[in-house]
Amino acid sequence: MRAVSHDPDAVDHGGAGTAPTDGQTPGSAPQPSNGRGEGSVRVVGTAHVSEASVREVEETIAEERPDVVAVELDEGRYRQMKGETPDDLEPGDLLRGNTVFQFLAYWMLSYVQTRMGDRFDIEPGAEQLAAIETAEGLGTSVALVDRDIQTTIQRFWARLSLLEKLRMVGALAFGVTDPRVAGVTFGLLVGVLLGPGIGLFGGAIGVTDAVLTRVGVGALAGLVAGYLGYRAASLSVGGGDADAPDGATTLGVGAIVAVAVAAAVTVTGVGVDAVAGLLSGTIVRAAGSLALGLVAGLAVGTLAAVAIDALGLAPDDDADDLEGFDPNDLTDTDVVTAMMEEFREFSPGGAEALIDERDAYIAHQLVGLRNEGYDVVAVVGAGHRAGIESYLAEPESLPPMDSLVGSASKGGIPWGKIVAFGISAAFIAFFVLLTMAGVRNEQLLTLFAAWFVINGAFAAGLAKLAGARWRSAGVGGAVAWMTSINPLLAPGWFTGYMELRHLTVNVSDIGTLNELLSDESRPIRDIFSDMLDVPLFRLIVVVAATNVGSIVASLLFAAYVVPVFAGSLDASITDLMIQGARESARIVWRTVA
Repeated sequence: MRAVSHDPDAVDHGGAGTAPTDGQTPGSAPQPSNGRGEGSVRVVGTAHVSEASVREVEETIAEERPDVVAVELDEGRYRQMKGETPDDLEPGDLLRGNTVFQFLAYWMLSYVQTRMGDRFDIEPGAEQLAAIETAEGLGTSVALVDRDIQTTIQRFWARLSLLEKLRMVGALAFGVTDPRVAGVTFGLLVGVLLGPGIGLFGGAIGVTDAVLTRVGVGALAGLVAGYLGYRAASLSVGGGDADAPDGATTLGVGAIVAVAVAAAVTVTGVGVDAVAGLLSGTIVRAAGSLALGLVAGLAVGTLAAVAIDALGLAPDDDADDLEGFDPNDLTDTDVVTAMMEEFREFSPGGAEALIDERDAYIAHQLVGLRNEGYDVVAVVGAGHRAGIESYLAEPESLPPMDSLVGSASKGGIPWGKIVAFGISAAFIAFFVLLTMAGVRNEQLLTLFAAWFVINGAFAAGLAKLAGARWRSAGVGGAVAWMTSINPLLAPGWFTGYMELRHLTVNVSDIGTLNELLSDESRPIRDIFSDMLDVPLFRLIVVVAATNVGSIVASLLFAAYVVPVFAGSLDASITDLMIQGARESARIVWRTVA
């Protein structure tokens, strides 16, 4: 708990979760006004986007004249609200583990609140700022009684199930773009991952090498023709200036030409043998399976998006949802209770971290102040009022403070880590068993070189496409071969650390992103381009793109390189691995015996 006086130089820190125990008042707060030695707490429930809540807070503090005004803020949000320069985010914290996903959770919550604030023309958290300014004007101390936001978001994310996480990310995607755009984008991602699977197991469903070759040549021809069509349309629409075309028109022309040429070559087979003879068969088949994967993914994504849009399952536009809605209803007990219960149905674990735990944490702080004899006015969100007042009435029911702070651990079996370590073990075992089976060193070195090059090319290539600098992309590509088999590392971390030499990211970037997303008058493509100029968003996109590139490369390696390698061996890979296992067992037995 931190207490902030109306005098900026008079700041004191108490222990987390307790009032000062050495007899000193928080900050420069006056001595307790209650002569009996026990103070009081009045809880004011507010809506964070309600002008009426602002007035209620100001009037209550002026009437009560408490010793301390407690606000639902932590130190970081207090500093930001007061206009101080936001702290730079720690690179290690930002790039470690699930922090990127936690950031998405925090961003979504912030974005929803910002949109509501824009709708009702009031700054989110205005009632907290009004409480602080009113207290300062009266010479009253201010206590920051909320839990650190990073702790809350971490515990919130840890308690979400996989399905809840997918639903939440999907809600954010639908909130910033059209459902059909989100569906097509999702289809593209699925297609990229599906392509190698078709290359590996396509034979079981009739997708032979001949089919992959024909589709691959058609796809390559379509790419070339599509690019030429795009450039021609750019010159035509832009009046000779290729940098000033109508983007939608030129992209549409290029896409139509690409699809038409690819379909014509695939169906007729014209030129397939000639092109396949000039290129590596592996490259042509890889292009074919990737093209089939993209087509399948796009088809599924498009159909799903159209169905969602037609059935009205996508979230409605904010303007429609909030039409006729009175934000003052958010302070009504029945309305707030209904909203809290609805959120609990969506995510019981998330509600525990966002609501129940914070109720208890804030109540701990308020009970401590009350026990020290202070009369307190606590300004909190209406959703917390009932829980806090319940704890204030029965403080013995408060859970231990230790259970409310620190990182939350996930319950159950850590399947993700088990799978990750399993992949690492399988990769190492693959090379060890082939070595024990007597496969020549030259062949193993060639296979390893292919692994290194493919991982490096895809990781670095996608990082560069995402906006990374050449050196950053190169570092991510150079380590991709190693990080792709190590569940404790990711190539995107290395790319991100290199990018942070040229980027400074801080909390204010989230506000900038919210402002960009709130602009409904501009095309999504322009907004996304501006978002990439925001350091925090660019960093996350670069990190994610590097990791995706490494994942795709690993799948392509298994789908195409390993089969080619197997073709140059005297026996099948399965037989060689069995032979290597027997040889390893024989050596171990001799050593033990």
